[in-house]
Amino acid sequence: MTTTEKSPSVGLRSDRGPVLIALMLCTALVALDATIIATAVPSIVRDLGGFSQFPWLFSIYLLTQAVTVPLYGKLADVVGRRPILYFGIAVFLVGSVLCGVAWSMPSLIAARAVQGIGAGAVLPISITVVGDLYSVVERSRVQGYLASVWGVSSVIGPTLGGVFSDYLSWRWIFFINLPLGAVAAWMLWRSFHEKVEHRRHQLDISGAVLLMSGFSLVILGLLEGGVAWAWSSVTSYLVFAVGAVTLLTFLLVERRAAEPVLPLWVFRHRVLLGGNLASVAIGVVVIGMVSYVPMYVQGVLGTGALVAGFALAAMTLGWPIAASLSGRLYLRIGFRDTALIGGVIAVVGTVLVALLSRTAPVLAVALATFVVGVGLGLSSAPAMVAVQSVVDWQRRGVVTATNMFCRNLGSAVGVAVFGAVANATLAHRFADPPAGVAGQLPSSADAETLALGGHAKAGQVTDFVRGALYAAAHNVFLGVVAAAVVGALVLWLMPRHTQPVETGEAPAAR
Repeated sequence: MTTTEKSPSVGLRSDRGPVLIALMLCTALVALDATIIATAVPSIVRDLGGFSQFPWLFSIYLLTQAVTVPLYGKLADVVGRRPILYFGIAVFLVGSVLCGVAWSMPSLIAARAVQGIGAGAVLPISITVVGDLYSVVERSRVQGYLASVWGVSSVIGPTLGGVFSDYLSWRWIFFINLPLGAVAAWMLWRSFHEKVEHRRHQLDISGAVLLMSGFSLVILGLLEGGVAWAWSSVTSYLVFAVGAVTLLTFLLVERRAAEPVLPLWVFRHRVLLGGNLASVAIGVVVIGMVSYVPMYVQGVLGTGALVAGFALAAMTLGWPIAASLSGRLYLRIGFRDTALIGGVIAVVGTVLVALLSRTAPVLAVALATFVVGVGLGLSSAPAMVAVQSVVDWQRRGVVTATNMFCRNLGSAVGVAVFGAVANATLAHRFADPPAGVAGQLPSSADAETLALGGHAKAGQVTDFVRGALYAAAHNVFLGVVAAAVVGALVLWLMPRHTQPVETGEAPAAR
């Protein structure tokens, strides 16, 4: 493996321990928020209403996170990693407070957008700092540490979400971020120092605005199509058309920008292109699992939020275990082959999830999600290190942020598509119910009370509702299988050997 390992001074070697601990806390901050809300969604919907809007809780967070990541990556290469991390933590904590005091579903969605703006800086820049402080050989060990923190936080997250939802209040899932973020910021202030050569730069503000606007319109069309307006309506066509034109304009602007927020050369190098496309697929798989496994376990199998949290935690436990092992493996057989093994395992796991029945034991759900987690852990970590290994310090922030952008974009688009699939499936089922239950169902296809197990009428009605929810979840899981297959194919097409992209030249296709 050929790598590029130039970086400015980022503190003495003795500083790396405290800095790594602070980065682990930052990782825990994002990991907790990524999973803790999954098992709390039913409680949130019971309190605030709007089951058909719940995908926005994931989508708006992922969207604002995705579209800000490239800008943060560029800023981190310009002003340094430290101030961007501070800013991200501060905004994330402000968003957490706003989420905790939300009084309606729209206000909670808006607060989640603020959280996403902060999260867009925290995790990508943390990963970038690891790339700065540690060599490729050392990164195999450090990635294991970060992955373990992600795993512990992700196991605790769904469990805490279930506990808070069942015994306290879902609002505590956001307030728990405050002490964790404060400690992380304090440790970074004490231990992380860097020397950055400041030069004049031209920020691509127009590109960032166009990027966010275009994808926002696409996500809006996917989430609200078939709900707020018909798919074949003028409004639907107009939203998608304007979104497409905006994204096309973004591409034209980026080609002419002096310092583009999302440089197009990252999509012309085979290692970078493969890693980025794999991240899109990983993002789709992750959001499909996180969003709909709890709904399946609670709404179809009839368990509580705490049990659903344990079922999802199995995936987030398998991920860090595999990521820790991937470091040793990719040093022996290479980035591409390690990631490809993970991609194949992820496909097997998603197929197992799609094969789950309406009466599957929770242990079977946990086993299937664990296999998915193992596959994602073996594929995501080597892909990220491969992307970082082919560039120097001046480009590491950009390529890391681009890779994270692709993953978040995959999740944002994935949750929108899956939300549309689930809503369409439910609407179809409720539009033509059996004669024995037709008069006992709500008039609205927004099945917020049904999905939460709150509809406790006759057994035939309950059975019909669970069947409808199973059909919706099953269709989503089939989409997750398709995304996993695409991810494995992309990894298979990546080159086995990496070559550096030299600073100062646009990489050509390889």
